[in-house]
Amino acid sequence: MRNHTLGTLTWIRMMRFTTQSNQLSNEFLKRFDLTTAQFDVLIQIQTYAPITQSQLAEKVTVTQGGMSRMLARLEKEGLIERKQNWKTKAISLTAKGEQMIDAATPSQLHFQSSFFEEVLSDEEIKSLYKVMTKLEKHSREKKLPPV
Repeated sequence: MRNHTLGTLTWIRMMRFTTQSNQLSNEFLKRFDLTTAQFDVLIQIQTYAPITQSQLAEKVTVTQGGMSRMLARLEKEGLIERKQNWKTKAISLTAKGEQMIDAATPSQLHFQSSFFEEVLSDEEIKSLYKVMTKLEKHSREKKLPPV
């Protein structure tokens, strides 16, 4: 690619890997009748329950509108419940939701780990983890450049 820096090419590779990984995960999670976004939301609810919709939206990559629709669908399927707590609704998993996420999590984690374990050595995985941790931390602190 002309006029691209190594940083740009690395970013493009990361985006392509993320897209491919998410597509394969969506296909994989169909066996649990879940999408990757739903899996992520259910994991966050399980971890932080009771949690509000706005708190949940900060933790996942779903828009507020998408979050509302997803939560309505998950509630209709009996996986979550929303209880009014003064001005906010607290979201938590139902017993059915707990069973669903407990069944899906080990398989999904094994599947995701296989992306790395099938092609990288233990040392390469450790190095990649350190680099990605450093990048992720920097991205949280990064400010937009002036216009």
